[in-house]
Amino acid sequence: MWLVTPEQMQELDRRTIHDANIPGTTLMERAGAGVVTHLLQHAGSPKGKNVVVFCGKGNNGGDGLVIARLLLAKGARLKVLLMAPYQELSKDAKTMYRRLTKKTKPSHILVRPSQNIVESLAQDAHILIDGLLGTGLSSSLRDPYTTVIQAINASRAYTVAIDIPSGLDSATGAIWGTAVKADLTVTFGCPKIGLYVGEAIDQVGHIEVVDIGIPDEYVQDLNPQTQLLTHELIRPLIPPRRASAHKGTFGHVGIVAGSQGKAGAPALAALGALRVGTGLVTVGTPQSVAPIVESKLLEVMTMALPETPEHLLGVESYSALTPFCRNKSALAFGPGLGVSHSTTRLLSQLLPELDAPCVLDADALNNLASDPKVLSTMKQPPVLTPHPGEMARLVSLASSQTINEDRIGVARTFATTHRVILVLKGANTVIAHPHGQIAICPTGNPGMASAGMGDVLTGMIAGLLAQGLPSWDAARTGAYLHGLAGDLAAMAIGEPGLIASDVISAIPHALLQLLFEDKENMST
Repeated sequence: MWLVTPEQMQELDRRTIHDANIPGTTLMERAGAGVVTHLLQHAGSPKGKNVVVFCGKGNNGGDGLVIARLLLAKGARLKVLLMAPYQELSKDAKTMYRRLTKKTKPSHILVRPSQNIVESLAQDAHILIDGLLGTGLSSSLRDPYTTVIQAINASRAYTVAIDIPSGLDSATGAIWGTAVKADLTVTFGCPKIGLYVGEAIDQVGHIEVVDIGIPDEYVQDLNPQTQLLTHELIRPLIPPRRASAHKGTFGHVGIVAGSQGKAGAPALAALGALRVGTGLVTVGTPQSVAPIVESKLLEVMTMALPETPEHLLGVESYSALTPFCRNKSALAFGPGLGVSHSTTRLLSQLLPELDAPCVLDADALNNLASDPKVLSTMKQPPVLTPHPGEMARLVSLASSQTINEDRIGVARTFATTHRVILVLKGANTVIAHPHGQIAICPTGNPGMASAGMGDVLTGMIAGLLAQGLPSWDAARTGAYLHGLAGDLAAMAIGEPGLIASDVISAIPHALLQLLFEDKENMST
């Protein structure tokens, strides 16, 4: 599913109305009907409930007027609060206003209500509909919108945002002073990029997308560069399992990781690789750490490597790592590796020589932060999986906050500059291709903000590489499956207390859901 900027969405609307000859009022009716459908699915029947619909003067408000009319027909106790008089409404919004007034009493529609009325109605409501502002917002809000949004957010009512919560920038996800905090956001045509990044992540609630009839070829004509990962996109990428297969069929992952006090990291990565379907996994780790790693793993092989006096992997292990790497289908470097000058020298010498596809994570990235140019010398573009702190070190920025302010821009620039596939972890993980394409992963939850989750992801991506997926597909599939496994684990035991091993256990269930949910739906 493609994500678009507000300018691209405006062009899609224009072409649909003028080239496809679909009237704007028809699009508005479809949008309103879609919101009502998803509202019923998420919040139940509105019959007998107090519903307040907030409408601005633009087409977002017009959508709200459609929704008001449809909810009235379903028995809602309705109030419509218009922020502008009829004369100031957009052309299509005026049409929807006239259609609504044929179905309701004048007392149900309040124009420019006072603050006291707004606050009172919001407090007594069961459902609030935000149709104040659309996707074109580009400056800080002022009253009366600020006051109305504060009243909406102070209410306990179930809040639905039309297209995007009012106050959010639909391109960047930034908040323009204040913004509606929605339980459900129903967006139209193509989802807007700003719904999935920045501060918007905490404001949008559950996101649903309504098809309002924009032709697919119009979307393709935009040459979109940002996609939202979905079941439908990821399912065909899962490596098939032939009946005649054996363990060698599904590849051999080599994981170079671990140091004293961090033996769990390579173990988690190894189990992530196995659970995603890899046939064989071998962990190369310092000789003093190898017995600890081996004691944690029954199905994984280990190789004890020469170590530095500080018990880290350094140039001393180069001669042993060269043959170790040579017969692997895919390699992963970094979890728990430790940082030292000798480790940096090892990676700088070894990585450009490797033929197998690689994942670089954690301390592999921290070691290379002083000279990331090594990345562009590798024979295959590596997959990098930094969290925002590691990303900040790679690009010599002060903090992870700076990274999070422009996750897409930072990821795209680094990926294209250094010829890598970048998986920038965090809420709605951003995946960037060396040619500039972006994928956003909507799976995952706050329970996954705990130690070891990144190690599992590293192993999963390496395991998919070993099974033959191209690096771009492995990165997208690994991130999506990782988040989906976390979501399934959270559904079973809750988000608080979720740990990395819970996600590892849920990986097979995530694969089952992806591969067989359609068949299950057909059988029921």
